[in-house]
Amino acid sequence: MRDTPSTTSTSEATRLIHPQGDAKAPVRTAAPVLQRGTTVLHACAASFGQTLPSYGRSGLATHGELRQALCDLEGGDVAELYPSGLAALAGAILAVCRTGDEILMCDTIYGPTRRFAETTMADYGVTTRPFPASASAEELEAMLGEKTRLIVLESPGSLTLDMIDVPAIAAMARRRGVLTLIDNTYAAGLLFKPLAHGVDISVQAMTKYICGHSDVFMGCAVARGEVGALLQRGTRAIGWTISSDDAYLALRGMKTLELRLAQHGAAALEVARWLSARPEVKSVLCPALPGAPGHEIFARDFSGGNGLVTIELDGPLAATPAFLDALSIFGLGFSWGGFESLAIACNDQLEARAFEREWTRPVIRLHIGLETTGDLIAELDGALGAFAKAAQTLSGVPA
Repeated sequence: MRDTPSTTSTSEATRLIHPQGDAKAPVRTAAPVLQRGTTVLHACAASFGQTLPSYGRSGLATHGELRQALCDLEGGDVAELYPSGLAALAGAILAVCRTGDEILMCDTIYGPTRRFAETTMADYGVTTRPFPASASAEELEAMLGEKTRLIVLESPGSLTLDMIDVPAIAAMARRRGVLTLIDNTYAAGLLFKPLAHGVDISVQAMTKYICGHSDVFMGCAVARGEVGALLQRGTRAIGWTISSDDAYLALRGMKTLELRLAQHGAAALEVARWLSARPEVKSVLCPALPGAPGHEIFARDFSGGNGLVTIELDGPLAATPAFLDALSIFGLGFSWGGFESLAIACNDQLEARAFEREWTRPVIRLHIGLETTGDLIAELDGALGAFAKAAQTLSGVPA
């Protein structure tokens, strides 16, 4: 064992770098340990190659605690961390696909995931074919080819919250020797357990509900066995890493995840019920709402809903700004999963889809935050009134 520098034989400048503090382990606290550092000091020459982690990029105590918490949450034995949700999706796909492989990707997937597959993966000789969210396991099996390596799912789907029969597709894929990956951001690893339903890789943007305060970018991919080993190899080879401070914030967010999701879900369901009775609303796309598209699968597989509600307004697209500009509690911004309510128009993004019907009316995605529900409903009431007035004006009918 190497000795520490002596306080009596070294200069002041050296002692400032090597203080003679107590080297004992820190006391146990309720909050996670925050350990920052790039260089890991080894006890002796023989420990090189034996000490893990050997370098800070692999993650220190804070990262280790977060990985274990994610494994416990998702039911995996390997959890890899990435600097964003998109990085997690890209990293997981890169880890398991090789030149010449084919990916089957749900048409309602998060848009940047589609873009990554159709550009970067195409550059590396991996082809991607979309399939409709309504496809059954049997229909999807008929699409499989000799080169099909991976099926990429998202349920509920991005923007329009379409439901997929994930357990049936996962069982079919496993029988055919094809891997499955799901974007599990909606469920935050809590409301739905993909690995328990046969999916190979569960990915989520921790930026959303796990971190929960709209101030951290992070993603994770969780798997088991050989697939988990591929994820580990991929992150080590490419050098994906996150800061210790961000890992700490994610751990802090996990402490209140269940409580926050319950509040988001209850408030969103209340708002969805109110919206479904409004004449200005053509349809409410919220699978947690009884009678909404996909509710049967949702009720079977999910333990609850989150804060997302998508609505199709009954009027012209040109009236969309009138609805959005009447909002003030709802922020106009992308992302979701934080404490605040948000709203975005979806029509431009929906144009990239290959199978979905053409959306000729305004499609608005709402994220119901932690504000008082009555205040949100009152604001939506005013926004719907502004939309109806604008729609009348555009149609030439006097208000």
